[in-house]
Amino acid sequence: MNAITKFDERQVINGIDVGAVQALAGAVAADKAKGMTNWKVSTQWQGQTWSRTKVEGYGIGGQHIARNFAIDVDEPLELCGQNRFPNPQEYLLAALNACMTVGYVAQCALRGIVLDSLEIETEGDIDLRGFLGLADVAPGYENLSYTVRIKGDGTEAQFAEVHAAVMATSPNFHNLARAVTLKPTLVVE
Repeated sequence: MNAITKFDERQVINGIDVGAVQALAGAVAADKAKGMTNWKVSTQWQGQTWSRTKVEGYGIGGQHIARNFAIDVDEPLELCGQNRFPNPQEYLLAALNACMTVGYVAQCALRGIVLDSLEIETEGDIDLRGFLGLADVAPGYENLSYTVRIKGDGTEAQFAEVHAAVMATSPNFHNLARAVTLKPTLVVE
């Protein structure tokens, strides 16, 4: 597979249109309003531990962009589910990995580094006593560990630079690495 191609005189590296990324960055640098995004999902209980989340669109630069996706979530049998779909923790880890993957691919493309392979493996421990209210322990992760395996025509120093850039710019790395203020509203119908 040729990782560097040209379409309409645009350089595409690792499937990323480098010119398009540079144009987006230039537009946002010139007008910060063009870089403002809004994300929204709606989750409905389907029965037992099954839920379905609907994605109907997002906002960018003041415009609504329609999208239509559904994400089904369940729990394993051992956690009282039916094991039909990944559970919330698996989606959370997948969302972190997927966001960082985009970062690695784009950062490499912007530096002209052609990738042969990229894999991110993330894991963490949760003590169910916290979730079940049985002990005064955290109901979620105290830490997550991840390993990035990356191969391509970059040097070790270039990949270290890419790694640092991803940790500094990945939205989901940021979201999980620090506390995010949650603003809950309860509506009882």
